Amino acid sequence: MAQVLYVDEKTRTIFFVGVGKEADRDPYFQHFYSVSFDGSGQTLLTPENADHSIKVSPDGRSFVDSYSTPTQPQTTVVRSSEGKIVMEVAKESIAKLLATGLAPPTPIKVKARDGKTDLYGMMFKPTHFDASKKYPIINYVYPGPQTGSCGSREFRAAHGDMQPLAELGFIVVCIDGMGTPWRSKTFHGADYADLGDNTIPDQVSGMKDLAAQYSFIDLGRAGMYGHSGGNATAAALFYYPDFIKVGIAESGNHDERDYEDDWAEKWAGLEAKNPDGTSNYDSQANQNYAKNLKGHLLLAHGSMDDNVPPNNTLLVVDSLIKANKDFDLLLIPNVAHGYGPASQYMTRRRWDYFVRYLAGAAPPTEYETKPFAAVQAAQRNGPCAPVAADEDSDGDCEP
Repeated sequence: MAQVLYVDEKTRTIFFVGVGKEADRDPYFQHFYSVSFDGSGQTLLTPENADHSIKVSPDGRSFVDSYSTPTQPQTTVVRSSEGKIVMEVAKESIAKLLATGLAPPTPIKVKARDGKTDLYGMMFKPTHFDASKKYPIINYVYPGPQTGSCGSREFRAAHGDMQPLAELGFIVVCIDGMGTPWRSKTFHGADYADLGDNTIPDQVSGMKDLAAQYSFIDLGRAGMYGHSGGNATAAALFYYPDFIKVGIAESGNHDERDYEDDWAEKWAGLEAKNPDGTSNYDSQANQNYAKNLKGHLLLAHGSMDDNVPPNNTLLVVDSLIKANKDFDLLLIPNVAHGYGPASQYMTRRRWDYFVRYLAGAAPPTEYETKPFAAVQAAQRNGPCAPVAADEDSDGDCEP
Protein backbone atom coordinates (compact mmCIF):
# COMPACT_ATOMS: atom_id res chain seq x y z
CA MET A 1 0.00 0.00 0.00
CA ALA A 2 1.45 3.34 -1.06
CA GLN A 3 -1.30 5.84 -0.19
CA VAL A 4 -4.86 5.84 1.15
CA LEU A 5 -6.99 8.21 -0.95
CA TYR A 6 -10.48 7.68 0.45
CA VAL A 7 -12.24 5.92 3.33
CA ASP A 8 -15.95 5.10 3.10
CA GLU A 9 -17.03 4.66 6.71
CA LYS A 10 -20.58 3.61 5.81
CA THR A 11 -19.51 0.67 3.70
CA ARG A 12 -16.31 0.20 5.72
CA THR A 13 -14.18 0.34 2.59
CA ILE A 14 -10.68 1.72 2.07
CA PHE A 15 -9.58 2.99 -1.36
CA PHE A 16 -5.82 3.02 -1.81
CA VAL A 17 -2.96 3.22 -4.30
CA GLY A 18 -0.73 0.16 -4.37
CA VAL A 19 2.41 -0.97 -6.19
CA GLY A 20 3.94 -4.34 -6.91
CA LYS A 21 0.72 -6.28 -6.40
CA GLU A 22 0.13 -7.42 -9.98
CA ALA A 23 2.24 -10.26 -11.37
CA ASP A 24 4.32 -9.79 -14.53
CA ARG A 25 4.07 -6.00 -14.45
CA ASP A 26 6.54 -3.25 -13.73
CA PRO A 27 6.43 -3.14 -9.90
CA TYR A 28 6.59 0.65 -10.03
CA PHE A 29 3.26 0.91 -11.86
CA GLN A 30 0.69 2.44 -9.50
CA HIS A 31 -2.79 0.89 -9.38
CA PHE A 32 -5.95 1.73 -7.45
CA TYR A 33 -7.68 -0.76 -5.14
CA SER A 34 -10.54 -1.11 -2.69
CA VAL A 35 -10.53 -3.34 0.38
CA SER A 36 -12.80 -3.88 3.38
CA PHE A 37 -11.80 -2.77 6.86
CA ASP A 38 -11.22 -6.40 7.82
CA GLY A 39 -8.79 -6.90 4.92
CA SER A 40 -11.13 -8.98 2.81
CA GLY A 41 -12.41 -8.34 -0.71
CA GLN A 42 -9.40 -6.55 -2.13
CA THR A 43 -10.37 -5.44 -5.65
CA LEU A 44 -8.27 -4.01 -8.48
CA LEU A 45 -10.13 -0.98 -9.86
CA THR A 46 -7.64 -0.04 -12.60
CA PRO A 47 -6.93 -3.20 -14.61
CA GLU A 48 -4.83 -1.70 -17.43
CA ASN A 49 -1.14 -2.65 -17.36
CA ALA A 50 0.03 0.94 -16.87
CA ASP A 51 0.95 3.55 -14.29
CA HIS A 52 -2.25 5.11 -12.91
CA SER A 53 -2.66 8.59 -11.43
CA ILE A 54 -5.88 8.84 -9.38
CA LYS A 55 -8.10 11.68 -8.17
CA VAL A 56 -11.13 10.66 -6.11
CA SER A 57 -14.33 12.73 -6.07
CA PRO A 58 -15.26 14.36 -2.74
CA ASP A 59 -18.12 11.90 -2.19
CA GLY A 60 -16.04 8.87 -3.16
CA ARG A 61 -18.56 7.69 -5.76
CA SER A 62 -16.17 8.10 -8.71
CA PHE A 63 -12.58 8.85 -9.56
CA VAL A 64 -10.53 10.22 -12.43
CA ASP A 65 -7.94 7.75 -13.73
CA SER A 66 -5.11 9.01 -15.94
CA TYR A 67 -2.84 6.19 -17.03
CA SER A 68 0.15 5.71 -19.31
CA THR A 69 3.44 3.81 -19.58
CA PRO A 70 6.95 4.88 -20.57
CA THR A 71 6.04 3.87 -24.15
CA GLN A 72 2.29 4.58 -24.34
CA PRO A 73 0.78 8.08 -23.98
CA GLN A 74 -1.82 9.07 -21.44
CA THR A 75 -5.48 8.06 -21.42
CA THR A 76 -7.89 9.70 -18.97
CA VAL A 77 -11.22 8.22 -17.92
CA VAL A 78 -13.79 8.59 -15.15
CA ARG A 79 -14.61 5.39 -13.27
CA SER A 80 -17.22 4.46 -10.70
CA SER A 81 -16.13 3.37 -7.25
CA GLU A 82 -16.39 -0.21 -8.56
CA GLY A 83 -13.86 0.54 -11.30
CA LYS A 84 -16.31 0.63 -14.22
CA ILE A 85 -15.54 3.24 -16.89
CA VAL A 86 -18.41 5.75 -16.99
CA MET A 87 -16.80 8.36 -19.23
CA GLU A 88 -13.80 8.62 -21.55
CA VAL A 89 -12.25 12.05 -21.09
CA ALA A 90 -9.16 12.28 -23.31
CA LYS A 91 -6.52 10.28 -25.11
CA GLU A 92 -3.12 11.84 -25.70
CA SER A 93 -1.66 11.73 -29.20
CA ILE A 94 2.09 11.60 -29.78
CA ALA A 95 1.88 11.42 -33.57
CA LYS A 96 3.83 14.66 -34.03
CA LEU A 97 6.46 13.47 -31.59
CA LEU A 98 6.90 10.16 -33.39
CA ALA A 99 7.07 11.98 -36.71
CA THR A 100 10.31 13.59 -35.56
CA GLY A 101 11.87 10.13 -35.31
CA LEU A 102 11.97 10.18 -31.53
CA ALA A 103 11.21 6.78 -29.99
CA PRO A 104 10.00 6.29 -26.42
CA PRO A 105 12.47 4.74 -23.95
CA THR A 106 12.81 0.97 -23.69
CA PRO A 107 11.77 -0.51 -20.32
CA ILE A 108 14.55 -2.73 -19.02
CA LYS A 109 14.90 -5.49 -16.43
CA VAL A 110 18.34 -6.44 -15.14
CA LYS A 111 19.83 -8.36 -12.23
CA ALA A 112 21.00 -6.75 -9.00
CA ARG A 113 24.30 -7.33 -7.26
CA ASP A 114 23.04 -10.62 -5.80
CA GLY A 115 22.44 -12.05 -9.28
CA LYS A 116 18.84 -12.86 -8.35
CA THR A 117 16.83 -9.71 -7.64
CA ASP A 118 15.20 -8.07 -10.65
CA LEU A 119 15.84 -4.36 -11.09
CA TYR A 120 13.78 -2.15 -13.38
CA GLY A 121 14.61 0.95 -15.36
CA MET A 122 14.62 2.58 -18.76
CA MET A 123 17.01 2.74 -21.70
CA PHE A 124 17.23 5.68 -24.13
CA LYS A 125 18.63 5.39 -27.66
CA PRO A 126 19.36 8.09 -30.25
CA THR A 127 16.87 8.57 -33.08
CA HIS A 128 19.69 7.70 -35.49
CA PHE A 129 20.31 4.41 -33.66
CA ASP A 130 22.10 1.65 -35.57
CA ALA A 131 22.08 -1.77 -33.86
CA SER A 132 25.22 -2.81 -35.76
CA LYS A 133 27.28 -0.13 -34.00
CA LYS A 134 28.77 0.03 -30.51
CA TYR A 135 27.62 2.88 -28.26
CA PRO A 136 29.09 4.26 -25.02
CA ILE A 137 26.71 3.90 -22.09
CA ILE A 138 25.81 6.65 -19.61
CA ASN A 139 23.99 5.92 -16.36
CA TYR A 140 21.88 8.62 -14.69
CA VAL A 141 21.88 7.79 -10.98
CA TYR A 142 20.11 9.03 -7.89
CA PRO A 143 20.99 6.84 -4.89
CA GLY A 144 18.00 7.41 -2.63
CA PRO A 145 17.02 6.18 -0.11
CA GLN A 146 13.95 8.44 -0.37
CA THR A 147 13.53 7.98 -4.13
CA GLY A 148 15.28 6.36 -7.08
CA SER A 149 16.89 7.18 -10.40
CA CYS A 150 14.00 6.73 -12.83
CA GLY A 151 11.09 8.36 -11.05
CA SER A 152 7.58 8.11 -12.49
CA ARG A 153 6.69 5.48 -15.06
CA GLU A 154 4.19 7.78 -16.75
CA PHE A 155 4.78 8.77 -20.37
CA ARG A 156 7.24 11.61 -20.85
CA ALA A 157 8.96 12.83 -23.98
CA ALA A 158 12.50 13.46 -22.75
CA HIS A 159 12.92 12.46 -19.09
CA GLY A 160 15.13 15.39 -18.20
CA ASP A 161 18.48 15.19 -19.98
CA MET A 162 18.39 11.45 -20.66
CA GLN A 163 16.94 11.55 -24.18
CA PRO A 164 18.92 14.66 -25.21
CA LEU A 165 22.13 12.94 -24.10
CA ALA A 166 21.21 9.85 -26.08
CA GLU A 167 20.83 12.01 -29.18
CA LEU A 168 24.55 12.78 -28.96
CA GLY A 169 25.35 9.15 -29.70
CA PHE A 170 25.01 7.42 -26.35
CA ILE A 171 22.92 4.71 -24.76
CA VAL A 172 21.52 6.32 -21.60
CA VAL A 173 19.99 4.29 -18.78
CA CYS A 174 18.43 4.74 -15.38
CA ILE A 175 18.16 1.80 -12.97
CA ASP A 176 16.33 1.79 -9.64
CA GLY A 177 18.75 -0.09 -7.41
CA MET A 178 18.27 -1.87 -4.10
CA GLY A 179 17.89 0.58 -1.25
CA THR A 180 15.32 2.72 -3.05
CA PRO A 181 11.57 2.73 -2.23
CA TRP A 182 8.33 1.44 -3.80
CA ARG A 183 9.19 -2.26 -3.73
CA SER A 184 9.36 -4.02 -0.35
CA LYS A 185 10.81 -3.29 3.07
CA THR A 186 13.60 -5.77 2.40
CA PHE A 187 14.41 -4.15 -0.95
CA HIS A 188 14.30 -0.64 0.51
CA GLY A 189 16.48 -1.54 3.48
CA ALA A 190 19.15 -3.25 1.41
CA ASP A 191 21.72 -0.48 1.56
CA TYR A 192 20.71 2.64 3.44
CA ALA A 193 22.20 1.44 6.73
CA ASP A 194 25.45 2.04 4.82
CA LEU A 195 24.91 5.28 2.94
CA GLY A 196 28.22 4.77 1.15
CA ASP A 197 26.58 2.02 -0.90
CA ASN A 198 24.72 4.55 -3.08
CA THR A 199 23.16 1.63 -5.08
CA ILE A 200 26.41 1.64 -7.11
CA PRO A 201 26.95 -2.16 -6.94
CA ASP A 202 23.50 -2.54 -8.51
CA GLN A 203 24.21 0.08 -11.15
CA VAL A 204 27.38 -1.74 -12.19
CA SER A 205 25.70 -5.16 -12.10
CA GLY A 206 22.73 -3.82 -14.05
CA MET A 207 24.89 -2.22 -16.75
CA LYS A 208 26.83 -5.45 -17.20
CA ASP A 209 23.61 -7.47 -17.45
CA LEU A 210 22.20 -4.98 -19.95
CA ALA A 211 25.32 -5.24 -22.11
CA ALA A 212 24.88 -9.02 -22.13
CA GLN A 213 21.33 -8.49 -23.42
CA TYR A 214 22.21 -5.86 -26.04
CA SER A 215 25.38 -6.20 -28.12
CA PHE A 216 25.37 -2.52 -29.14
CA ILE A 217 26.46 -1.42 -25.64
CA ASP A 218 30.19 -0.77 -25.23
CA LEU A 219 30.99 -1.42 -21.56
CA GLY A 220 34.55 -0.24 -22.16
CA ARG A 221 33.13 3.28 -22.39
CA ALA A 222 30.88 3.64 -19.33
CA GLY A 223 29.94 6.97 -17.79
CA MET A 224 27.66 8.27 -15.06
CA TYR A 225 26.09 11.53 -13.93
CA GLY A 226 23.75 12.76 -11.25
CA HIS A 227 22.50 15.91 -9.60
CA SER A 228 22.15 16.32 -5.84
CA GLY A 229 22.86 12.62 -5.83
CA GLY A 230 26.09 13.60 -7.53
CA ASN A 231 27.83 12.03 -4.57
CA ALA A 232 26.88 8.63 -6.05
CA THR A 233 28.63 9.48 -9.32
CA ALA A 234 31.82 10.43 -7.53
CA ALA A 235 31.59 7.28 -5.41
CA ALA A 236 31.25 5.18 -8.57
CA LEU A 237 34.50 6.60 -9.98
CA PHE A 238 36.27 6.08 -6.66
CA TYR A 239 34.96 2.55 -5.95
CA TYR A 240 34.92 1.28 -9.55
CA PRO A 241 37.73 3.28 -11.19
CA ASP A 242 38.37 0.64 -13.85
CA PHE A 243 34.70 0.47 -14.89
CA ILE A 244 33.25 3.99 -14.73
CA LYS A 245 35.54 6.05 -16.95
CA VAL A 246 33.77 9.44 -17.01
CA GLY A 247 31.53 11.03 -14.41
CA ILE A 248 29.77 14.32 -13.71
CA ALA A 249 28.86 14.95 -10.07
CA GLU A 250 26.57 17.95 -9.63
CA SER A 251 25.75 19.45 -6.23
CA GLY A 252 26.56 16.23 -4.41
CA ASN A 253 26.30 15.79 -0.65
CA HIS A 254 29.62 13.96 -0.54
CA ASP A 255 29.69 13.70 3.26
CA GLU A 256 26.40 13.57 5.17
CA ARG A 257 28.14 14.98 8.24
CA ASP A 258 28.33 18.26 6.33
CA TYR A 259 24.69 18.04 5.30
CA GLU A 260 21.42 18.07 7.26
CA ASP A 261 21.65 15.86 10.32
CA ASP A 262 17.92 15.14 10.13
CA TRP A 263 18.36 13.51 6.69
CA ALA A 264 21.31 11.17 7.28
CA GLU A 265 20.29 10.21 10.79
CA LYS A 266 16.82 9.30 9.56
CA TRP A 267 18.35 6.49 7.51
CA ALA A 268 21.73 5.60 9.02
CA GLY A 269 21.20 6.61 12.63
CA LEU A 270 23.60 8.62 14.76
CA GLU A 271 27.28 8.62 14.01
CA ALA A 272 29.05 6.11 16.23
CA LYS A 273 32.80 6.53 16.62
CA ASN A 274 35.09 3.61 17.26
CA PRO A 275 38.13 3.63 19.58
CA ASP A 276 40.46 3.90 16.57
CA GLY A 277 38.75 7.09 15.39
CA THR A 278 36.76 5.51 12.55
CA SER A 279 32.97 5.67 12.43
CA ASN A 280 29.93 4.19 10.70
CA TYR A 281 29.83 7.30 8.50
CA ASP A 282 33.30 6.87 6.98
CA SER A 283 32.19 4.73 4.01
CA GLN A 284 29.90 7.46 2.67
CA ALA A 285 32.50 10.23 2.88
CA ASN A 286 33.78 10.49 -0.70
CA GLN A 287 36.87 12.48 0.27
CA ASN A 288 38.21 9.32 1.93
CA TYR A 289 38.35 7.52 -1.43
CA ALA A 290 39.17 10.34 -3.87
CA LYS A 291 42.73 9.00 -4.19
CA ASN A 292 41.33 6.07 -6.24
CA LEU A 293 40.27 8.28 -9.16
CA LYS A 294 41.52 7.12 -12.57
CA GLY A 295 39.00 8.52 -15.05
CA HIS A 296 37.64 11.94 -15.87
CA LEU A 297 35.55 13.65 -13.17
CA LEU A 298 33.70 16.95 -13.44
CA LEU A 299 32.50 18.37 -10.12
CA ALA A 300 29.89 21.14 -10.22
CA HIS A 301 28.19 23.16 -7.49
CA GLY A 302 26.25 26.38 -7.04
CA SER A 303 28.00 28.88 -4.75
CA MET A 304 24.72 29.82 -3.04
CA ASP A 305 23.35 26.29 -2.67
CA ASP A 306 20.99 26.42 0.33
CA ASN A 307 20.28 22.68 0.21
CA VAL A 308 23.68 21.01 -0.11
CA PRO A 309 26.40 23.45 1.04
CA PRO A 310 29.21 23.94 -1.51
CA ASN A 311 31.66 22.72 1.12
CA ASN A 312 30.45 19.20 0.34
CA THR A 313 32.14 19.39 -3.05
CA LEU A 314 35.16 21.26 -1.71
CA LEU A 315 35.87 18.36 0.67
CA VAL A 316 36.39 16.15 -2.40
CA VAL A 317 38.35 18.87 -4.20
CA ASP A 318 40.74 19.12 -1.26
CA SER A 319 41.35 15.36 -1.21
CA LEU A 320 41.84 15.19 -4.98
CA ILE A 321 44.45 17.95 -4.82
CA LYS A 322 46.26 16.24 -1.96
CA ALA A 323 46.24 12.99 -3.96
CA ASN A 324 47.65 14.87 -7.00
CA LYS A 325 44.69 13.86 -9.16
CA ASP A 326 43.52 15.60 -12.33
CA PHE A 327 39.86 16.63 -12.27
CA ASP A 328 37.57 19.42 -13.43
CA LEU A 329 35.61 21.84 -11.25
CA LEU A 330 32.75 24.15 -12.21
CA LEU A 331 31.67 26.50 -9.43
CA ILE A 332 28.63 28.49 -10.54
CA PRO A 333 28.32 31.87 -8.77
CA ASN A 334 25.12 33.13 -7.19
CA VAL A 335 22.92 30.09 -7.92
CA ALA A 336 21.27 27.65 -5.57
CA HIS A 337 20.79 23.90 -5.78
CA GLY A 338 19.10 23.87 -9.19
CA TYR A 339 21.40 26.37 -11.01
CA GLY A 340 18.49 28.47 -12.33
CA PRO A 341 19.54 30.60 -15.33
CA ALA A 342 22.86 28.72 -15.49
CA SER A 343 21.09 25.41 -16.11
CA GLN A 344 21.51 25.69 -19.85
CA TYR A 345 25.22 26.29 -19.47
CA MET A 346 25.53 23.27 -17.18
CA THR A 347 23.63 21.17 -19.72
CA ARG A 348 26.01 22.19 -22.50
CA ARG A 349 29.05 21.48 -20.33
CA ARG A 350 27.59 18.05 -19.48
CA TRP A 351 27.09 17.25 -23.16
CA ASP A 352 30.59 18.48 -24.04
CA TYR A 353 32.22 16.47 -21.26
CA PHE A 354 30.73 13.15 -22.31
CA VAL A 355 31.29 13.80 -26.02
CA ARG A 356 34.95 14.67 -25.43
CA TYR A 357 35.95 12.06 -22.87
CA LEU A 358 33.50 9.18 -23.39
CA ALA A 359 32.83 9.33 -27.13
CA GLY A 360 36.33 10.61 -27.94
CA ALA A 361 35.02 13.36 -30.21
CA ALA A 362 35.40 17.12 -30.35
CA PRO A 363 32.21 18.94 -29.27
CA PRO A 364 31.24 22.15 -31.06
CA THR A 365 32.80 25.20 -29.50
CA GLU A 366 30.45 27.01 -27.12
CA TYR A 367 27.28 25.50 -28.59
CA GLU A 368 24.35 27.72 -27.71
CA THR A 369 21.20 26.09 -26.31
CA LYS A 370 17.76 27.62 -25.95
CA PRO A 371 17.64 30.57 -23.53
CA PHE A 372 16.58 29.64 -20.02
CA ALA A 373 13.53 31.92 -20.22
CA ALA A 374 12.30 30.06 -23.31
CA VAL A 375 12.67 26.73 -21.53
CA GLN A 376 10.73 28.04 -18.54
CA ALA A 377 7.94 29.23 -20.85
CA ALA A 378 7.78 25.78 -22.47
CA GLN A 379 7.44 24.17 -19.06
CA ARG A 380 4.65 26.53 -18.08
CA ASN A 381 2.71 26.03 -21.30
CA GLY A 382 3.00 22.28 -21.76
CA PRO A 383 4.74 19.05 -20.86
CA CYS A 384 8.22 19.26 -19.40
CA ALA A 385 10.80 20.31 -21.96
CA PRO A 386 14.08 18.44 -22.43
CA VAL A 387 16.12 20.52 -20.04
CA ALA A 388 18.88 19.67 -17.62
CA ALA A 389 18.05 17.01 -15.05
CA ASP A 390 19.25 19.34 -12.29
CA GLU A 391 16.20 21.53 -12.78
CA ASP A 392 14.16 18.78 -11.19
CA SER A 393 15.62 19.45 -7.76
CA ASP A 394 12.52 21.39 -6.79
CA GLY A 395 10.22 18.56 -7.88
CA ASP A 396 8.38 20.56 -10.51
CA CYS A 397 9.11 18.38 -13.52
CA GLU A 398 11.18 15.27 -13.98
CA PRO A 399 12.46 12.88 -11.31
